[in-house]
Amino acid sequence: MSPMPSSLSARSAAEVNAEIRDLWQRSGGSLTPQDEADYQRLLMEWAATTGGSVRTTA
Repeated sequence: MSPMPSSLSARSAAEVNAEIRDLWQRSGGSLTPQDEADYQRLLMEWAATTGGSVRTTA
C-alpha cells in the first residue's frame, strides 16, 4: 500500500462518497484488485473528511 499524505483531500465527504458510489456502480458490485485499492483509498479519504476512522482488511 502506498503511503498516505498527511492532507488526504480538500474534497468534501459528499464528493468522495459520490466517487465511491460511482466506483461500485461501474464495477457491478464486484471489485477488481485495482478497484479494491481505489476503494480503500477513497474510504481513507472519506474518513479523513468526516473525522471518522476506517478499518480495512489485510
